[in-house]
Amino acid sequence: MNSLPEAPATPAAADTPAAPPPVPAAAPSRRSASAVLAWVALVLVAGAALVAAWYAWTAQTRVRELEAELVKRQQASQDQAAEARLAARQAQESARESAAKLALLEARVAESAVQRSQIEELMQSVARSRDENVLADVEAGLRVAMQQGAITGSAEPLMAALKQAEERLTRYSEPQLERVRRAIATDLERLKAVAVTDIAALTVRLDEAIRLVDELPLLAQPPRRAGARAAVPTVPAAASAPASAPPAAGGDRWAERWRALGALVWGEVRALVRVTPIDQPEAMLIAPDQAYFLRENLKLRLLNARLALLSRQFDTAQGDLRDARAALERYFDPAARPVKSAGELVRQVASQARLVVVPRPDATLAAIAAATAGR
Repeated sequence: MNSLPEAPATPAAADTPAAPPPVPAAAPSRRSASAVLAWVALVLVAGAALVAAWYAWTAQTRVRELEAELVKRQQASQDQAAEARLAARQAQESARESAAKLALLEARVAESAVQRSQIEELMQSVARSRDENVLADVEAGLRVAMQQGAITGSAEPLMAALKQAEERLTRYSEPQLERVRRAIATDLERLKAVAVTDIAALTVRLDEAIRLVDELPLLAQPPRRAGARAAVPTVPAAASAPASAPPAAGGDRWAERWRALGALVWGEVRALVRVTPIDQPEAMLIAPDQAYFLRENLKLRLLNARLALLSRQFDTAQGDLRDARAALERYFDPAARPVKSAGELVRQVASQARLVVVPRPDATLAAIAAATAGR
C-alpha cells in the first residue's frame, strides 16, 4: 500500500531537465529495487489482510459472545418474567387475604369501640357519686308515688315517699342536699294541709248503713209497742204490798183492779188506732210484699255509691247517696233510732265524698333537678 504514491514520481522527473544518460551498469540495481518494493508491498498487503482477518475473527467472536450473552440474558429475562408473574399472582392473593383480614380487623375495631363506649358508660354510671345516686333514687320514688296517688286519689303514697326521702337525706350530712331537704319539708306541709278523702272509712260507714236497712221501720208498718205488754204484770204488782204494809180494804182492792183492767183495755185500743202526720202519702200505699223490694233497692243504691267511691267517681256516688237519703226520708219512720243512725251515716259519707286534687311535689323535683345540674 505504501508503494502506490511513489508511482507518479516518474512524470515529475520528466519535467526536470534531462539527465545525462545512465551508465549501463546501473540497470540491474534499478530492477532489484522495484522487486524489493513489490515484495514490501506484498508483505504489507498480506499483513493488512491478516490484520483484517484477525479483526473479523475477533469481531465474529465478540458477536457470538454477544449472541450467547443475549440468549442467556433473554432466558434470564424470561425466567425473571415468570418469577415476576408468579410473584404478582402471589401478591394478588396476599392482597386479597390482606383485604379480608383488614375488613375483619375493622369489624373487630368497631366492635371494640362499641364495647369501649359501653364500658365507659358503665364506668361512668359506677363512678357516679353517692349523692347523685341518692337524688336519683329519691326522684324515682317520688314519681312512682305520684302515679299511685293519681290512681288511688290518696296523698298517703306521696307523703310516705316524702317522709322516707327526708329520713334518707338526713343521714347524709351534705350541704348541697340541704336545699332538697327544705323543699321536701315544704311539700310535706302542703300535703298535710290538704284534707284528703278517706275512702276506707267512708266504705265502712256505707257498710254499716247497708246492715241497718233490714232494721229500718217503714211508715206503713205499725210500731212495736212493748210498753203495752209490759203493763200487764202491774196488776199483781200493785196488788202485792210489802209485808210490813197494812192490808188494804176489800173495796179499795177491787177498785184498784178495775182501774188496772181499764188501763190495759185502753192501751190495747190505742194500739189499734194510730194517728201519724204523713208528708208523703205514697209512703202509706206500699204493700207489705213491696217493702222487701224497697229495702233491696235502698241497699243497691248504697252499694252503687260504695263502688263509685272505690272507683273515684264522686259525682256518681253523690247521686246515689242523694237518692238513698230521699228514700230514707220518704218511706221510713224518721223518729226511729235506726233510721236516724242510717241517715246520719249517709249524710256523713255525702259530706266527705268529694274529689280532692293531690298537690304535686314540684318544689322537691325542682330542687333535685337543680342539685343534679349543679354537679
